[in-house]
Amino acid sequence: MAYSGRYNVKNKRKYEGDHAKVKYRSLWERQAFKWLDNHKDVIGWNSEEVVVPYRCKTDGKVHRYFVDLFIRMKDGRTYLIEIKPDKQTRPPKKRSRKTKKYLTEVMTYAKNQSKWEAAQAYANKRGLIFQVWTENTLRDLGIKIL
Repeated sequence: MAYSGRYNVKNKRKYEGDHAKVKYRSLWERQAFKWLDNHKDVIGWNSEEVVVPYRCKTDGKVHRYFVDLFIRMKDGRTYLIEIKPDKQTRPPKKRSRKTKKYLTEVMTYAKNQSKWEAAQAYANKRGLIFQVWTENTLRDLGIKIL
């Protein structure tokens, strides 16, 4: 089940965008927002305010990718972050039967790869660090996984 809702930014001075329109699209995102809002080394952040154009491998068309997070740290590092389940960061296992579920997994993986390649190029041009955070990354950062 997907969870989504509005996030009430506590430290409005840190949010770089319209703090009244922050939406989370998963409980992991909501927990990451809380962490960013309260972490002493995070000096600025926003959600889905950075838009990266990309050409999707699945249809050859140009689309817009709204990156989950933009984070500025006290030490000068700046990140673009996508939050995804670990299983979506790896290609689906080949199956003998091409079920609808399998084909959806293949298309999702290809679309994600298209987005992430474009985001990496975007980040490289601007001196940013692009990362995909999974449930493992969140746990390693001390973010509670619900």
